[in-house]
Amino acid sequence: MIDYDLGIGILWYFAFLLSVVMHEASHAFVAMKLGDRTAYEGGQVTLDPLPHIKREPIGTVAVPLFTFLTAGWMIGWASAPYDRQWARTYPQRSAWMALAGPASNLAMVLLCALLIRLGMIFDLFYAPESITFSRITASYHDGTPAGLATLLSILFSLNLILFVFNLLPIPPLDGSGAIPLLLSRKNSHRYMDFLENTPMLYLGLFLAWKVFDQVFDPIHLLFVNLLYPGIGYH
Repeated sequence: MIDYDLGIGILWYFAFLLSVVMHEASHAFVAMKLGDRTAYEGGQVTLDPLPHIKREPIGTVAVPLFTFLTAGWMIGWASAPYDRQWARTYPQRSAWMALAGPASNLAMVLLCALLIRLGMIFDLFYAPESITFSRITASYHDGTPAGLATLLSILFSLNLILFVFNLLPIPPLDGSGAIPLLLSRKNSHRYMDFLENTPMLYLGLFLAWKVFDQVFDPIHLLFVNLLYPGIGYH
């Protein structure tokens, strides 16, 4: 059962904001490096959350706080602009930009796993008897160590969600934007025309969530069992 006190809410919001800001800043940074300065000029090549909040106040503030108060977990979004003509001219560069966001979330999952294992070496953390979304690791001590264990657990699970969900090859998710890496230049243009003109983007999000609901739990369990070899959570 999630404790709905202020401290847990702050941990959740910090984890959420860090995760989505890092995701979008990675899109913006890679786009800048590959020739599209749109997001850079909009201030999105930064881990400072304020430019991202100003661009998407509903997705970064209102929705995550509402979902936490009503459901005990946070969902929301941020975004980084890009030049569609640049993407059409350089479809493979655009595909690498699309992959940058999920890659940053996977990097955060691995960083959390490393910190958890280091905490276990120094007798700070241990593998709990059972796991939940926000209890991937537990602390031998109350106070700050317990809060750190909860924060790392949320960051681990939340970034795994962002990694897996955004890699689904369904428009408008990042996985669909990466498909030009597998296509010829001519077919990439046809595919991007389809993405820009399809009226099914919102249906795509609905379908993606339905698919994700079926695939995430086994993936989450797999990653936790890789974190703790030999324990065999199920």
